[in-house]
Amino acid sequence: MTDNVLPLVISAPEPRTLDLIFTPQADAELRRTYRLVEADPENIAGLGDAVLSEARYIIGQPPLSAETLGRMPNLRAILNVESNLINNMPYEILFARGIHVVTTGQVFAEPVAELGLAMALNLARGVIDADVAFREGRELWGGDGNASARLLSGSEIGIIGFGDLGRALNRVLSGFRAKIRVFDPWLPPSILREAGVEPASLSDVLAMSDFVFVVASVTSENKGFLGAKALASMRRGAAFILLSRADVVDFPALMAAVERGHIVAASDVYPEEPLPADHPVRKLDGFVRSAHRAGALDSAFKKMGEMVLEDMALMDRGLPPMRCKRAERETVSRMRSKPVSVN
Repeated sequence: MTDNVLPLVISAPEPRTLDLIFTPQADAELRRTYRLVEADPENIAGLGDAVLSEARYIIGQPPLSAETLGRMPNLRAILNVESNLINNMPYEILFARGIHVVTTGQVFAEPVAELGLAMALNLARGVIDADVAFREGRELWGGDGNASARLLSGSEIGIIGFGDLGRALNRVLSGFRAKIRVFDPWLPPSILREAGVEPASLSDVLAMSDFVFVVASVTSENKGFLGAKALASMRRGAAFILLSRADVVDFPALMAAVERGHIVAASDVYPEEPLPADHPVRKLDGFVRSAHRAGALDSAFKKMGEMVLEDMALMDRGLPPMRCKRAERETVSRMRSKPVSVN
């Protein structure tokens, strides 16, 4: 590669698109700074040696074989703009070669946390039900409409998982003077205490909370770990807010706990997406539903492009990426999140 030839970038961002994650100005900068080869994620190997041998970066997380990676001697980083790490490439080879694997998932943390707060406030104050009743002329005025209402302020809150989303949630909850307990087996207690939360066991988080926020990633070790027994251990009337991935929960058990009136719940994610039209959760009282839209703000998507450009500029200068979050060799193979199918 000669000095006057622009570095080559393979673009395979599905299910994202370049115009989704880059502003027109950022897209122009991308194309001015790099040679862009747009590719079918399922056929990176078919690009040929002329492209693969020069590729410096991949935008996306296409399936890659060890053989294909062997044909890419100049690859420096894979910038995952889907943001879920899935087991579709030989991470051990990437790490051994010093190739960075980074994700842009933290762009969703603040938007998801804010919607989670909105869900909790709704479960506490019955905002949606009161609005529907008002529209139908059966509203209850004053105290009559607050039979099951309670305050988020001064409550006991549990957070399951304390990655980017858990930390963002802690920030948006900071003004409510709540006691916040956190369960995250991947973090030492000191990190939780430094964030102003109390380290706790899963059983304590479930049993001692008025509101439980689930923001844990799906791993090989925790799929479905919040089942009937865990849900039954929650305080009667407590609120369960699911924001990360549906696979950490036994979803039929969650619906059953709500149906019998033990807890109320809200979710932005589901075992199958889009959800079938006849799925029983659609008509379940005590359950607030959102169609996997918590993080899907245009501002968040555009921030992805900004992060990608800034990190590629750093790596072009021989520096490590700083904006995107690096995959860790000890945990990346444990991730079991499903790739998103909609933006």
